[in-house]
This record gives sequence, C-alpha cells and structure tokens, in this order.
Amino acid sequence: MEVFLPIAEVSVNLITIFSLSTIVGVLSGLFGVGGGFLMTPFLIFLGIPPSYAVANEANNILATSVSGSTTHWLKDTLDYKMGIMIVIGGVVGTILGIITFTYFKEIGKINIVISLAYMYVLAIIGTLMLVEGLSEIDRARKKIIIKKKLHSHYWIHGLPLRVRFKKSKLYESAFTPIIIGLIVGFIAAIMGIGGAFILVPAMIYIIGMPTKLVPGTSLFVTIFVSAIVTILHAFNYGSIDLILVSMLILGSIIGVQIGQKLGERIDSSELKALLAVLLLGVGIAIAYDTFFADQIIKDVTFNGTKNLGTFSKFIKNLSIDFPIQYGIISIILAIVLGIGAAFIRRFFSNLRKKYAGVTK
Repeated sequence: MEVFLPIAEVSVNLITIFSLSTIVGVLSGLFGVGGGFLMTPFLIFLGIPPSYAVANEANNILATSVSGSTTHWLKDTLDYKMGIMIVIGGVVGTILGIITFTYFKEIGKINIVISLAYMYVLAIIGTLMLVEGLSEIDRARKKIIIKKKLHSHYWIHGLPLRVRFKKSKLYESAFTPIIIGLIVGFIAAIMGIGGAFILVPAMIYIIGMPTKLVPGTSLFVTIFVSAIVTILHAFNYGSIDLILVSMLILGSIIGVQIGQKLGERIDSSELKALLAVLLLGVGIAIAYDTFFADQIIKDVTFNGTKNLGTFSKFIKNLSIDFPIQYGIISIILAIVLGIGAAFIRRFFSNLRKKYAGVTK
C-alpha cells in the first residue's frame, strides 16, 4: 500500500512502516530499551530523509513513553521529583541539540552527521550488549553468581546543592540528575531517540535509584524531552508528517504491549546477544549506505499540492498555514493514543484477573 507522504515528499509502504514499528515496539517492550535507535535507521533505509526520520520518530517515542509512563503511574512506580530534575537538564540539552542540528542543517551536513552518530552509537551499544549478553550466558551455564556494586562514587557526587529525594530514598546533589538530563536531551534532539540507553544505566549506577522506580521515571523524563524535540522540529523545520507518525505510533504501542507481556513470561537475557547482533548489523548497514553504496537520487515530481490527495493536501496546507497548531496536534495525537493504550491494557488486565478469580 504505497502512500505519498506530503511533508517528507517521498512514497512509502504503510504496511511496511506499521510492521517495522510493531517489531521494534516488541523489542522495546521485551528488553526495556527505547526503539528509536533502531526505527530511525529503518526509516532512513526506506528512503525517508534523515532529518524527517529523526523528527517523526521523536513524536513516536512521545506516544510510547506516555503509554508506558501512564502504566507506571497507575502502579505508583515513579519518582516525580527526580524526574523533574532530569527534565530541567533535558530542556537545556534539547535546546543545545536543536541549535547544533540547525547549524549542520544550514551547512548541508545534517544527513551525514545523523548517519555518523547512529553508526558510532549502534557500534558501541551493540558491542557492549554483545559482550554482556555472552558473559551472562557463560555465567548461567557455569552457574557463577557475581555480586555487583550497585552504587559507585564519581566526581559528580561531590557537587553542591544536595536535595533529598524521598521516593528514591536518596540525598545527593541536584546537579547529578540535571547533568545527566542535559546529555540525554542533546542526543535526543540530534538523533530522534528517547535516550533510555543512557538514562537507565545512569539512573541505576550513577544516581543510585531503586531499580523498580527506574523504568517509570525514565519514561516520565522521555515524555518531556521527546515533546520538546517534536515541537522544535515541527516549528523550525515543519518536518512532522502526521500520516507517517500515525503508523509509527499505532505499530509501536501495539508492539510495546506485546513485548512487555512476553517479557513477563520468558527470560530475555539470552536474547540480548541477538539484539546486540541486530544493532551491530544496522550500524554496519548505515556505514555501508553512507560511505560505499551508490547514491540514487529519486526523481519525485512534486508541484505544490497538485499531486496530493484530499487528506494529504489538507495536512500539507495545515503544516504551512498553521505550523503552531500543526505541532500541537502532533503532540496531542501522541499523548491521546499513548494514554488510551495504557488504560486499555489496564482494563483487559483487570478483566483477566477478575475472570481468573471467578474460575478458581
């Protein structure tokens, strides 16, 4: 089902987009990592310009983060005070990231910067995950148990302005979560990812938060970071495509719910090595596409809104004539679908428990 995206100005197969986003959503729910560093490269491989892939995946991450965060809110597994501190740094980092993004876009180098960023990040993450996954498999076979230090002290813990975080039962400098948020926000703005692969280990090993509060707080932070990234991309570049975003959001939300259910039933530790190989494979593919593949320029005949259907024409005109309202609509779409998915899952979960209790 080929559809012409009015904003990105390329033709894509919506079934392919939906299927890929569902698969990436399953991986996100199963392993507890954000899918942005997989989905954005996949969008680029499908012919969507990197700058558009980054913006639309950021909007997609907003929806999945809202969905996951709402679920954790219902379970009361969030530290709002810690989350707000990280968000403060995230806002500053996002603004700096957008300024950097704008600079490279103006000199015509943004596509190569995004490609290089993904190539290096996927290579590093994939290698670390592969080493960790193989080590876990080896220890499990040899039945070796290693006790890890949960919290190590670094220079960042010596910073002033100590604050008490009652929910996490911590007392440390407010600058610790703010600096971490700054780094995450900067990366999110340039790469269109939630930053969970940095945020989660930082919250556990640097901040020292209880593990049960980490996923919900991480998703809470990602809501604000990805919302700001979406708004700035929509307002500055008009790069949000509601047709593309809708398919990404629907697929991801369904996939995340499936992945979380699978994660409750199976041990995913042995699958980490497979995910690591996938990340390395995508990183290699990006490197090949960037440096070695023949660059094919698609000749797309596009003349204003003449070649668009009624709905696509409406979206194109809305983005041009009312950019602020258009950006807000994309945010609302993500939030409504995200919250809706969380409450639907809650409803069916309660229904299943109710009938399970009746049958006993």
